[in-house]
Parts: sequence; structure tokens; C-alpha cells
Amino acid sequence: MTAIASQTTATDDRDALPVLISGALRPGFDRADLSCYGDPSWDLSPGVFRDNARRCHVTVHFGGIEDPAIADALRQFLHARLNTDLPGHRRKLEPAAVRGEANRALRFFNFVKAELGRFDLSPVDQPLVDRFARSLRTAGLRPVAAADLLRVIFDLHELRRHLPTARLSFEPWPERNTYSVAGARHIAGENRTPRIPEEIITPLLAWSLRYVTHFSGDILAARGELDRLEARRNRLLAQEAGLDPIIRRARQRRRLNAYIATLRRQGRGIPIWTNSHNGTTRTDQRTGEVTPPINYHLMHLHAGIDAQSEPAMHLGLTTGAPDLIAAAIDELGTEDGGMDTPISLDPTSSLPWRPRFDAKALALEEAMLQAAAYVVCAYLSGMRDSELQAMQRGCLQVVRAEDGAILRHRIRSIAYKGKLGRGEEAEWVTIAPVAEAVAVLEQLSARAGRARGTTTLWPVLALRVNTKTHVSSEIVRQLNRFRDHLNDRFGSDIAPVIPLGPAGVPWRITTRQFRRTIAWHIANRPFGTIAGMIQYKHASVAAFEGYAGSSRSGFRGEVEAQRALGQIDDILVYFDERQGGARLGGPAAYRVGAALDDAADLSPLPAMIADRARLRTMLASLARTLHVGPLADCFFDPATALCLNRITEPGPPAPMIAMCEPVRCPNACIAERHRPAWQRGADEARALLCEKRLPEPQRVTLQAEVARIEAVLAQIAPGAATPACGVAGEERGRF
Repeated sequence: MTAIASQTTATDDRDALPVLISGALRPGFDRADLSCYGDPSWDLSPGVFRDNARRCHVTVHFGGIEDPAIADALRQFLHARLNTDLPGHRRKLEPAAVRGEANRALRFFNFVKAELGRFDLSPVDQPLVDRFARSLRTAGLRPVAAADLLRVIFDLHELRRHLPTARLSFEPWPERNTYSVAGARHIAGENRTPRIPEEIITPLLAWSLRYVTHFSGDILAARGELDRLEARRNRLLAQEAGLDPIIRRARQRRRLNAYIATLRRQGRGIPIWTNSHNGTTRTDQRTGEVTPPINYHLMHLHAGIDAQSEPAMHLGLTTGAPDLIAAAIDELGTEDGGMDTPISLDPTSSLPWRPRFDAKALALEEAMLQAAAYVVCAYLSGMRDSELQAMQRGCLQVVRAEDGAILRHRIRSIAYKGKLGRGEEAEWVTIAPVAEAVAVLEQLSARAGRARGTTTLWPVLALRVNTKTHVSSEIVRQLNRFRDHLNDRFGSDIAPVIPLGPAGVPWRITTRQFRRTIAWHIANRPFGTIAGMIQYKHASVAAFEGYAGSSRSGFRGEVEAQRALGQIDDILVYFDERQGGARLGGPAAYRVGAALDDAADLSPLPAMIADRARLRTMLASLARTLHVGPLADCFFDPATALCLNRITEPGPPAPMIAMCEPVRCPNACIAERHRPAWQRGADEARALLCEKRLPEPQRVTLQAEVARIEAVLAQIAPGAATPACGVAGEERGRF
């Protein structure tokens, strides 16, 4: 534990302290050159190893704080948090999180000033912090968010020996924590990030894959065309820089005439923008239709004009070529976009997926392609946002067999969580769609990367002046813009491509939701490998195994946590169906049915079903044994599991769903949702029995199989509940 300063330390001495007393720095930085305690602004970027960290998130400006007492208290608090470990309480604050911590502290400090009429922490007492807690609830904050803000109050007490003056003189809420004070329900290891609903993630992933696999070629080709036109325009400008303006204008008109002649030969019209920008429109003189304005930008490129640097050369001016353009429109009509890049057919509609590009439409579609690639990479790799945005060009490695066949796709990046800010190299086994998305990103990011001298796969694609280098947290806005773009271009108000969320409003996509959702699907829909093969036809069994065990980023633990939550949810489905009169079949039907009936009998009042939280607790032990299967669910007991009899090598006991014997194993339970699989088996067997040339031994076997399946279907037939206690063991186990 490092003491920052004592109460007797002079202010001048503290002002000379570096902001980061210890901790790793990025290569090329000297601790002597870091921001100091007394500086009006702190720049902590030398201690932040994430290339995509936004500058504003790692910078604190004290000059904008009007009250000097609050600014001094904030300095004390942040310096202590950045440099002090409190074993059993809090680790040192990561430099990348300093801005958020400053904002949380300022909220409490400003509240104290409003309550007391001045800022001073010495008279702060328990009633005042109680009022602050109530104000957070009144403001409508979620309990979890309120708990984060209350953490500052606890820290001001825990750090009291390291704060010269900005400390609390009492212990706030003794024997309680921030979650209990805020009314938040905290379960260690529980992930509070919402899962993206299946009805939303399914089309979102499908359209993202379509962008990566089908539309990306057009977008990248259009960027190549625009780059060539700009390069040609620049060469012409350089060649004609010293010529008389009259001569230059004549040459421009000749090039414009040549461009119009090309459009005439191709049967195309004069380009107009695909959308109206800034409310500007034009009215077609022949039809009276209101359309977007003429795409002078594209015609300038073909004519060799830079109207931004030389506005007087604009073709729309009377000294330009409005007569040529008007005559060409009368003759040829207009065309949306106007670029030459052909547009591919949408595989679902067999129609072009969009009109021809113009410069603005291209910039939009590039951003949408980047968002689509993010969805594919984030959802199908299991990587966190920080790990994903640390990817650099060349991060993809393809492992091939001796014959050249691809065995594995591997991504190298940096894992940051729990790595003390510096991070460490990690590797993820991934699948072909992710590899394809990375290849697209390599091309998409090249232009911005060259312009900004970076190798990140996630640069800001627009090359405007004073834009940041990395897309960083802006990706959240971009993802939600992608959701809206899909609905605007490919859907309708009646049938949106991405449906509304459960609350009846557009689902707000955040980066954390992808990892949580894929972990859930791998663990529970219906089970790991099976879920991958059914929901994602392109994903191999090996890839899903790789998700759970290939990297050191903790994804296996997250999958297992989601599996545990899924088991609870699945057992509650069993309970609800049981209460609705559903029957259970299989050797484990009696044992499972009795446990469910006992839970219902323990309700607090007659005819009242126990609340969901209480049910989860009562059924937790049964849920831990539940493993869903295609023909039967396994309530696993290793002492009686028949599938374990086939294991020759010792290992941790776990059910082998592929070797399940649902009519014999005491752990097997068959429910109504298994009916379709059994029914298909019966139908296939009956179809084979219709074959007249079928050998008699096979006929006898098939007849026995049909009888066996019909017995199973009879047990789970809707109507009456499965017999509970008191039924003879012979009948309970009969199949």
C-alpha cells in the first residue's frame, strides 16, 4: 500500500508529483515527462495501452471546474485512486477509466455543495449521504448505475489515510455495500448485460453476413473507382495549373462532353445524388418529379475540377457548363448515383441490392460494412470489444493441412480484462465467416490506415480534418445506425428487417451484448455444438469448441455461467409445463415429476404458485443436473448414467448426449417438445415398411421400432399429468 501524501505535505510538494507514480508506461514515454499533480489538465494516455482509447476518456481538465475547492478535492481523490491499492477493497484505478471516475466523483461533490451552500466534506454526515442515495433513485437511475455512483462515497472513507483533506470523517452505511444501499441485487459472477433477443440477432447476423459476403465486393470496388477518379483529377489539375483559365475551362468542357458521350453509348443518364442532402432538391423539367440534386461532384471528377479549392470552376455556374448539362438531361434523363461500379444482385430478391453509388452513398455504405463486420466478428468470435478493437492488420492466421485444406482460423489480439491495463497477447480460434470479415476489414481500413499511419482494423473511415484515429466507442452509435439503415433500405414500417425490441422500441445494441448472447446460444440453444450446427450452418463443431477453450480471455467461464443460468430457465419451463398438465415420459419421469410437484406444494398459500425467485432456489439442485438433448433431456446422475459405461478413459463425469439411450437410462426424461423428433423417426420407419422388397428381418426390426416410438409418444400425449407418487415402480419405468 503506497501513501500518496500526508496532511502535513505542502501543496507545492504535491503539485510536483507525477500523476502516475508507478505502473507501466507505453514505450517511448518517460515518467519525468508525465502530467503532474498541479497541472491544469492531466493526460494519462502514456499509461493507456489500448490504441482505441479515446483521448477525452484519458484526460481530465480541472480548469473548467468553477469551484477551486471541488477541483482540489477531485485532484486528491483521482491521484489516490490511480496510485493506491486497498487490499480487500479496491485495486488501483486504470488510467483508461479516469474520466468516468472523475464524472462520478463530481456528481457527489456538486451535490454536497448544493446541500451545504459551499463545498466542504468535513461536515458531511450519514443523513446527507442518505439524501444523495435517495436523489439517485428519484432521478430514475437503475439500481446498478446508482451503486456505481455510491462507490465514490465508500472510497472517500476507505482512502482517508491517503487524502490530505478530501475525506469523510465517518464510515458510511456500516456493514452494507453499494448494492444493498442502492437496492441492486448483486450475485457474484452474474452477467447483467442483456442478451440480444433471438428475433433480433437472427436477422442482424444474417444481414451482416450478407454485407460481408455479397455486398462488400461492390463497396470496395466503388472505393477503388472513386480513388482512381480522384487521382486522375489531381493529375489533370497539376498538369493544367499554369494555363490560362479560359484554356482550362475549354479543356474541362471537352472532358465533360466526352463523359456525356460515354453515358450516351451506355444508355445511361446524367448522375443525380441518391438522396437529397441538406434539404436540396431539383424538379425534373419533363416530368415535374422532385428528385435529389444533380451530382456535380462526380461530373467534376470526370472533368478534372476541384470545386472545393476553386469554387469559380464549378460547372453549375453560368461560366461553367449548365447548357451542356441541361441538354444532356433532356436527351438522356437522369440516373441515381452515377458511378460506374456495377451493383450485384441480392441473393434473396435477385434484384440489385442498391442503386449505383455516389461519393456520399459510398461513405455511408463503408461505415455500414464496418458495422456489419463488427457484428460478425463480435458475435461469432466471443471476443470482448477491447480485444476486438485491438486487432491489427495481419492478425489472422490460417492453419492448413499438408494438402492445403484449412484446419483452423486463428486471430491474434490483446486481452485486457484482468491484465492491469497493459494487456497480454491472446489467440482465438474462430470460423470462416469471421476470417472473411477480417479480410474485408483489411481492405476497408487500408485507406484510412495509410492516411493516419495506423495498422488498426478499426479506424474512423472518414478522412475529415480533426477526426479521431480509432472508431472506439463510436462503434455503438454506428451499430444502431446500421440497424436503422437496414430497416430504411431493405424493410418497411409494416415489416422492418430488424424488429422492435420487447419494449416496443428499437433494440439498442451495445458491444457487450454480443459476447453474452453467443455464450448463451453456445450453452443453451439447445446445447453447445448442436446449437452451432443448427443455428449457424457455416460454423463447424471445432470452431464452437474453440470458442470455449482457445483463448485466455475467460470465455469458457462465461459459457459455463450462461449454461448454469440456462439450466435454471429450462427447469422453470419444465415447472410451468407441469403446472399446465403436461406429461413426462422416460425412466426419469417419476423422479423429475415428483421434484416439480414438491416445489409447487411448497407455495406460501394454497392455490398460489411460489414466486419465480423462490422457485429458482428450490429447483436449483435439479437444474444443475439438467442437460437438454434432441430425443430426451438428461437429469444427470453419474452413478446410473448408461452413457458413462462406454467411456474407457477416466475424466470428469459428464453426460454424453450423443450416446444417450432414452428408453433405458434412468436419467432420461422425455417431454412434449421432443415429440417432433420421435414422430419423424416413426414416419421414416413407416415409409420404409411400405417397401415391398424389404427383407423380413428388417421388416420385423422396423415394426418393433415403430412400436417402441409409439409407446414413447403415448407417454407424453397431452391430457393427464404423469403419475406421481404411489405408482408402482414397474409402471413408472415401463416404456
